[in-house]
Amino acid sequence: MSYLLDTNIVSASLKQNLKVGLKISEIRRQGKIIAISGMTYYEIKRGLLRTNATRKLTLFQQFCQDYPILYLDDLRIFEKASEIHADLKSRGKIIQDADILIAATAIIHDLILVSHDSDLTRVKDLQLENWLISQ
Repeated sequence: MSYLLDTNIVSASLKQNLKVGLKISEIRRQGKIIAISGMTYYEIKRGLLRTNATRKLTLFQQFCQDYPILYLDDLRIFEKASEIHADLKSRGKIIQDADILIAATAIIHDLILVSHDSDLTRVKDLQLENWLISQ
């Protein structure tokens, strides 16, 4: 199985979090794909620009060369995101649109979403891992 990294995991990687770094190395050795969504790219880039974090911007640009970015250019992602939103709304458990789009990207591409965001446990049919907690 391959992986989609959520914004908080990419951020941890840029902060050189040891757990995340080791897990990424392990997954790469196994030849599995690690990707990020276009939404994660946007969330990370805007945060780094806002804080003028030039060193981390350079690290992020390198990160984006090493891992593919899955763009929001597939109508199936928006269809799935709409279904997720409707389901969460009906259950009174709505989450942020960015998280819904990231989750939909993972589901459509049959990827495990790696996130430290407990809100994502509300999304049905989402395969989820958290590399920041002790296992």
